[in-house]
Amino acid sequence: MAKLKVAVIFGGKSNEHDISLISASNVIKNIDKTRYEVIPIGITKKGRWYFYPGDIEGIKSGEWETNTDNVPAAILPDPLYRGIATINGDEMNIIKVDVVFPVLHGKYGEDGTLQGLLAMSGIPYVGCGCFASAACMDKDFTHKVLAYHGIRMARCHTIRASELDHLDEFCEYVVNDLDFPLFVKPCSSGSSVGVNKVTGFEDLKNAIKLAFTHDRKVIVEEFIKGRELETAVLGADKPFTSEAGEIVSCNEFYDYDAKYVLGTSGLKIPADIPADAAAEIRRIAVLAFRALGCFGLARVDMFLTDEGEVILNEINTMPGFTNISMYPKLMEQFGIGYSELLDKLIALALERTPK
Repeated sequence: MAKLKVAVIFGGKSNEHDISLISASNVIKNIDKTRYEVIPIGITKKGRWYFYPGDIEGIKSGEWETNTDNVPAAILPDPLYRGIATINGDEMNIIKVDVVFPVLHGKYGEDGTLQGLLAMSGIPYVGCGCFASAACMDKDFTHKVLAYHGIRMARCHTIRASELDHLDEFCEYVVNDLDFPLFVKPCSSGSSVGVNKVTGFEDLKNAIKLAFTHDRKVIVEEFIKGRELETAVLGADKPFTSEAGEIVSCNEFYDYDAKYVLGTSGLKIPADIPADAAAEIRRIAVLAFRALGCFGLARVDMFLTDEGEVILNEINTMPGFTNISMYPKLMEQFGIGYSELLDKLIALALERTPK
C-alpha cells in the first residue's frame, strides 16, 4: 500500500515562528514513516516558502533556512493540481499531496488565512477551518460568540488602533468598569506574546501601546483569580475531551517566558480537582468547541476559581506539539500516544475533504 504524502508546514511570519519549528520537528519525528511520506515545507519570517529536504534537527534549530538544497515552493490554489509546486529556475514541478499538516502558530497560519488557501486547493488539512480558526484567534470574537452561547469568560473591553487618539477616555471607561489588576492582550496573538498584567492607569496605557506593536486590536480583561487548567479536545461532530491538566507557572502568570524560556513551569496531569469541576470543564470544552465550529483538535484553557466556578480563558486551534506542550501530554494520559494522535488527526482531515 502506497504511503500517504503529508506536507508538514512550519515556521511562518508570526511572532511564534520559533515555537512552530520545535512543534513541527516533533511532529515529523513522531509520525509513522511506514505509513506516511513527509514533505517538509518551511516558511521564513519574511514569508518565503521552501521545500526543505534536510535533516529534522535543522528545523528545530532554525538552520533549515540556510540549507543550500532548499527549493522555492508554493501551494497551488487550483484544485486541479491538489499539490505543492516546487520552482527551480524556469522549471516547476508539482508534488501531489494527500494531506497538509499546518504546524503553524499565530498569524498567517492559525488565523484562517492558510486554511482558506488550503480549502481553495482542495487538499485535506489537519485542524479547524477558516471561520473557527479566525474566531478563536481573535479574542474579541471568541468572547462575542461564546457569550451568545452562555459560556462565561472574563469581562473585557476592546480598543482598535484607529481609536488610539482616545486612549485616555478608553482607559478611564475601563477602570470605571473593571477593577485592577487587569490583563492587556493583543487580540490575535498566541503564546502570551505581548500580554501584560497591569495595576495602574499609566501601566494600562503603556501596556495597550505595547500590545499594539503586535496587533491592530487590543483587549483588556478583568483579572480572574483561579487555577489555570487546560483540556484537549479531539474529533468532529462528536468530539471528546481529555481530563484537565493544571499549569503551575514559574512566573506571576503563564507568559511566554514561563512557557518556553525558563523551563521550570510545572504540569499536573490530571489536575487534582473535584469530580464535579472536572466534569464541568469537559462539558464547557465540548460546548465551546461546537459553538465556534472547531474541527479536529483544540486546546481549551480555563480558570477554576476558589468558589468552584469554571471560566473559559481561550481556545487554541493549533496547540503546541513541543516536548513540553500540554495537548499531546493530555492525550497521552488519556491513552492516545503521540504517533497515534497524529494518525487520528490525519484521518479526521481526510474524512472532512473527500477525494
